[in-house]
Amino acid sequence: MGLIHFPVYNKNYERIASAITTLDIHDLARLAKTYDVKKLFIVTPLDDQQNLARRVLRHWIDGYGGCYNPDRKEALELVCVVPELDRAVAEIKDIEGEPPVIIATDACIQKDRSMSYGRARAIIQENRVVFLIFGTAWGLHEEIMRQTDNVLAPVSGKMGYNHLSVRTAAAIILDRLVGGEDN
Repeated sequence: MGLIHFPVYNKNYERIASAITTLDIHDLARLAKTYDVKKLFIVTPLDDQQNLARRVLRHWIDGYGGCYNPDRKEALELVCVVPELDRAVAEIKDIEGEPPVIIATDACIQKDRSMSYGRARAIIQENRVVFLIFGTAWGLHEEIMRQTDNVLAPVSGKMGYNHLSVRTAAAIILDRLVGGEDN
């Protein structure tokens, strides 16, 4: 699983690097651990943002936080901070021995590339290596989208409102893809 901070769009659809939110690190790591995700990549080229993420991780893994809350430590040990998507893909390939199928998430339907949850589940059940990536800010930039194999259909609610936090969308999506029998 990956959380991409660059390149993403801002509200004016300009290419930017978004700031890391420490709450995203905590919540997505806990989500990853809950659903047996092997690694959570935080992707940002910004040194100050990498340092922030690593400082949070040091506190909760090596520092007092790890003693105070061993459950959180266990989840945060899944997090890896990398400067670019290619580095995360290379690490996955090194670990798994094959390149991953990269599935992006987006709040908009990608007509030519949209993948159903059923198809994504089938790929996962085939024991294929999958790298599910989430965007921050206003979504993944087209530069990232071109590097993906598929784009998962958006999470749609009942009212047409579609602006979930990445933590909320990730929880819904992971439950749909690898949750229990009732999904």
